[in-house]
Amino acid sequence: MDKTMKLSIDRAALLRSLGHMQSVVERRNTIPILSNVLMKAEDGVLSMSSTDMDLEINESVAANVEMAGATTAPAHTFHDIVKKLPDGSDVEIALNAEGTQMTVSAGRSQFKLSCLPVADFPEIAIGDLPHNFSLPASDLRALIDRTKFAMSTEETRYYLNGIYVHEADNDGVKVLRAVSTDGHRLARFEMPLPDGATNMPGVIVPRKTVGEIRKLIEDAADLIQISLSENKIRFSFDHVVMTSKLIDGTFPDYQRVIPQGNDKIVEVDPKIFTKAIDRVSTISDGKSRALKIALNGKQMTLSASSAESGSATEEMEVNGEAVMDIGFNAKYLLDITSQIEGEGCRLTLADSASPTIIQDNSDPSALYVLMPLRV
Repeated sequence: MDKTMKLSIDRAALLRSLGHMQSVVERRNTIPILSNVLMKAEDGVLSMSSTDMDLEINESVAANVEMAGATTAPAHTFHDIVKKLPDGSDVEIALNAEGTQMTVSAGRSQFKLSCLPVADFPEIAIGDLPHNFSLPASDLRALIDRTKFAMSTEETRYYLNGIYVHEADNDGVKVLRAVSTDGHRLARFEMPLPDGATNMPGVIVPRKTVGEIRKLIEDAADLIQISLSENKIRFSFDHVVMTSKLIDGTFPDYQRVIPQGNDKIVEVDPKIFTKAIDRVSTISDGKSRALKIALNGKQMTLSASSAESGSATEEMEVNGEAVMDIGFNAKYLLDITSQIEGEGCRLTLADSASPTIIQDNSDPSALYVLMPLRV
């Protein structure tokens, strides 16, 4: 392939793809080539790739290619330049004969970027991905949104730093189930098992991969193809392919965390409940975010206090006969209640020291478990 490359491309299309590319690239890199995006232009298409060695994104965009060629350019700088170019402009990209410098121009603006050799750009060895199935984009968005908030950020328990996706059995029905937990709370979401997912290995999709694929499918309307092996996963749709390593670890037996004997049921309006938690927790102590819930039959009293700020209480009507006091981290509780879209939210409690189950009355596909706080 000749060193020189020349093309013009619509700014909006280029910006959208570069947004995906630079998102994967770490801001601080000890290996210079990992700061760059790989670009290949031929046959009316500009193909771009970026990687952090655990995660790789490839995307193709239509372009007017005058001369085919390939190079690598600094991802963040290139993205920032295109972002600042005028709306509606065409961006012209040209590589010098030595392949060391790329000119980016639009209107009266011109930038010259230093390039690194294409041969230096690393490829992740993928190997075979024997398990293949597809999910509607809306289902994949739901699966991620219902579980991502409970992923752990503690590096020591690296096997909790992601979403555990596996085949499971719910009362004889095969389901695709996603679970995440950080030890304080647990989120479980499931849907009918898609064709092709039978006998798939249980995999832990890393936190960064979860965040990146969620951004990529924000506007996707169609099916997302998913291919996986025991240590890699690939998502493909439109003109985008994202491949990632999986977390090499064993996810704990989460079933043991889900309490079976809770017998006190309280039903609340999730919207009123969420707003009340939000208001009262304005006062709560910064670190533990402790919120106390006092139940006496038909009424719930939320309260919080802090040595610096003072105290807050709010009462609301509930359905249920439970009489008890229990404390929660207000932020963790909000993360869960804000997921509940139906009209009713059900808390299934045992006592003030045991985990509580929280569910959407109208949606059995999601289940949340929250550990109490001492208040």
